Amino acid sequence: MKTVSIIILAILTLLAVLSGITKILLMQQDVDFFGKYGFAGPTLIAFGLVQLLGGLLLVFSKTRFVGAAIVAVTFLVSLAMLLMDGNIPASIITLVAILLLGAVMKQSWQPAAQ
Repeated sequence: MKTVSIIILAILTLLAVLSGITKILLMQQDVDFFGKYGFAGPTLIAFGLVQLLGGLLLVFSKTRFVGAAIVAVTFLVSLAMLLMDGNIPASIITLVAILLLGAVMKQSWQPAAQ
């Protein structure tokens, strides 16, 4: 089971990092898609930086919860846009990623010591 968790974490990290990089680099497909919903160049770059940061935080166990939460929020924003666009297949994939990020958050949750 630990191997499956590591593989899922690696996939989610890669997905978040690559998704962030494509936005930072203003890849045309992202510019066209997000532009329809008001994400101009600087906003899209900032959104990508947040995704990249979240993806990097997923790598480390001490920051994994926060990283998963950040990525989940950015994926929720993307999911809303995908649904408005009517892209059901990509919406389903994004929803699965969000649910897996929730599982990562649950697994990595460590309440503050009192």
